[in-house]
Amino acid sequence: MPNQPKPILGAVGLLLALTGCVDLAPRHAIPPLPVPNAWPTDTGAETARALADLDWSRYFQDADMRRLIGLALRHNRDLRLAVLRVREAEAAYRIQRSELPPSIGAQAQGARARDIAAPLPDQTVVQSKYQAAVGLTNWEIDFWGRIRNLKDAALDEWLATDAARQGVQTALIRQVADAVLALRELEQRAVLAREAVDNRRQSLDIFEQRRKIGSSSALELTQVRTLLIQAQSLSAQIEQQRAAARHALALLVGADPGPQSAAPVSLDATPLASLRPGLPADVLLARPDIRAAEYRLRAAHARIGAARAAFLPRISLTSSLGTASTELDGLFDSGSRAWMFTPVIEIPIFTAGRLQANLDVAEVRRDMAVATYERDIQTAFREVSDALSSRQWLAEQMEIQARMARTQAERATLAQLRYDSGAAPYLEVLDAQRDLLTAQQQLVQVRAAWLSSQVALFAALGGGADPAPTEHRAPVAGAGAGAAH
Repeated sequence: MPNQPKPILGAVGLLLALTGCVDLAPRHAIPPLPVPNAWPTDTGAETARALADLDWSRYFQDADMRRLIGLALRHNRDLRLAVLRVREAEAAYRIQRSELPPSIGAQAQGARARDIAAPLPDQTVVQSKYQAAVGLTNWEIDFWGRIRNLKDAALDEWLATDAARQGVQTALIRQVADAVLALRELEQRAVLAREAVDNRRQSLDIFEQRRKIGSSSALELTQVRTLLIQAQSLSAQIEQQRAAARHALALLVGADPGPQSAAPVSLDATPLASLRPGLPADVLLARPDIRAAEYRLRAAHARIGAARAAFLPRISLTSSLGTASTELDGLFDSGSRAWMFTPVIEIPIFTAGRLQANLDVAEVRRDMAVATYERDIQTAFREVSDALSSRQWLAEQMEIQARMARTQAERATLAQLRYDSGAAPYLEVLDAQRDLLTAQQQLVQVRAAWLSSQVALFAALGGGADPAPTEHRAPVAGAGAGAAH
């Protein structure tokens, strides 16, 4: 029977089976690492590296620091924007994916028209037509993989955006940890400065009494007052820096960081877990920024395939299956079945170089993606190398500065004894106490810098990010839920 839809359904099924049989995208290959496979600083690392080392909740062993990092991960606005960008990329991927299968819709229409009867020009006729159908409209059959490559490119952009979100998360964890360390450094330095102010105020009271009874000179009194003013100035500067550090921490956390502890937390009471960095090939490829660059490189390859497919004929199909009648009440009567099958082949003949220009742009962007990937690898290698060397040399500086502080304390004690016995002027005591305060302040600063280098190494190794996903796996829930395929 001529109105049977079986030939149409068979043709559509055959076209669906042939869809996407050809892939014109170039084969994806990860460029070799443009860096040595060993760190400049000997770490004694094994190739295998425990992922638990890079879990921030295990690495940062201080409870208050973990609490603040957790608050920041929930409330920081930069991270929230990164999550929204992932959701945007996911929606863009789903839009592109929806173009691969045919879109099926239903429509119903009715029409009445008054026209002149052809055999009798002086007479008119009123015609009616009613129709209801289900079908697809202008569905492009993806013989050459153009739509599929665009879908893959959108998927890789989604995954790259999620990797970028993880990079923002890693950077945020580092910033919060550094802000806590900076605040604790300033609190510890403020304690030393206040102790110096109290001691020198007591010394000034003693020298004022001595001056009254004539056992001390006006010069010595001026020197003691100068020492007190210097300590007060340093204390005021540190308090101003503490206020700015608290404000910076509150901004990073994105919420009220909560009350401060009654007693300042010493840097010595801020434990960090040990890190065991692996070889560069293991470390660098796990970093979120490197994963993002690799996904963008994959997307560039897919866009080349789509640009190549644009040179080839494009086949689209419009078809419908339904019922039609000249009377509304006969729309579903026997014999009213109607169908339409309209394939269209579109062959590009002259496009004024547009297709070739699109392909050239896609290939240049692929080359740019390769250069970006290699640059990011080199940058990551430098960041890890810098963090490793900082950890090593700051540890040595910390030991040296500790010896310096002990030596200056001994010197200050001896200078005071020499002055009390009349063997030295008070200027010697003044210099010794000033140098002692400087050495104590520098020791705290070096200790904070060493801890910060540990945090920098944690971030440079990709700490705080989600584990590296398998190939073309959807991002984790919460960063844009949905299946990848």
